[in-house]
Amino acid sequence: MRILVTGGSGFLGINLIRFLLARGHEIRSWDIAPFDYPERDRIDELHGDIRDLSLHERGFAGIDAVVHCAAALPLCSEEEIFSTDVGGTKALLRSAEDKGIARFVHISSTAVYGVPDHHPLFEHDPMVGVGPYGSAKIEAERAIDAFRARGLTVPILRPKSFVGPERLGAFELLYDFAVTGHGFPVLGNGQNLYQLLDVDDLCQAIWLCLSASSERVNDTFNVGAGRFGTLRQGFQAVLDQAGFGKHVVGFPLAPAVATLRALEALHLSPLYKWIYETAGKDSFVSIDKIGDRTGFVPQYSNEDALLRNFDWYVANRGRISAKAGVSHRVPWKKGALGLVKLVI
Repeated sequence: MRILVTGGSGFLGINLIRFLLARGHEIRSWDIAPFDYPERDRIDELHGDIRDLSLHERGFAGIDAVVHCAAALPLCSEEEIFSTDVGGTKALLRSAEDKGIARFVHISSTAVYGVPDHHPLFEHDPMVGVGPYGSAKIEAERAIDAFRARGLTVPILRPKSFVGPERLGAFELLYDFAVTGHGFPVLGNGQNLYQLLDVDDLCQAIWLCLSASSERVNDTFNVGAGRFGTLRQGFQAVLDQAGFGKHVVGFPLAPAVATLRALEALHLSPLYKWIYETAGKDSFVSIDKIGDRTGFVPQYSNEDALLRNFDWYVANRGRISAKAGVSHRVPWKKGALGLVKLVI
């Protein structure tokens, strides 16, 4: 297949491109960031913004299917989030429809569920966005309904937070604390069940949605690890791997969340509302639907995924840019949380 991957230079994008190249597919990457990976000579790169309509003819030329990974993440401005995650998505859907594209896989987020009051979460549960990012993901999903009604096959995937090689962002906080011999703070006691997802399992889910019949996958699916435990267990596995004998340190939930709210308002926290409002609570989804429809079986547990990511981090730490940003491929600014190192 000739597959267009939007956001191909991002964390999910590069892992998906490697996954698809290994299976013999032709790839076009479309991203506002340059594609600076060793696979550059093996793909067709379109460097530009998905919102730039002048690039759409070039972007969709000769394409069989689209995987839409590009998004403005929660630390971006509200205008950037809505213009990219909603406006950009609608523009891509219109172009895909005009070009007669057979399949358009859309990567959404479990952030559409907001801060839930029950678990596991199912695809039919209410969508209540937290912050601009969650609200934009909901609006983008609702826009897809009209395109489905006109015949476009658009599987929507709602992945849990996914980790693996190349992932930095918020998880770099954990790895930085671990590799420098510090404990790691959690909100509450860390005994809440918290489901993650290995990026390779997400790539497998995407491929199943690209290759299965439209009747089976023209729907919305949660994606997450099949084996997971508490947040404390997952983070402690990383600290144990680091070998300094450090431990997860719990901070009282209510005052910690209140402090993070204040720090976010002052732009002194790397964590946004959806993270700190859910990190101290159970957070897991049912993956029965995608399993029943496609045969999807995740291979990696929470701990497997975190340790794969940590091993990559240790091996590549010397070449990771010290410059912070807002994507998953760079560290996020630690802000006031950097001071926590002084006490744990």
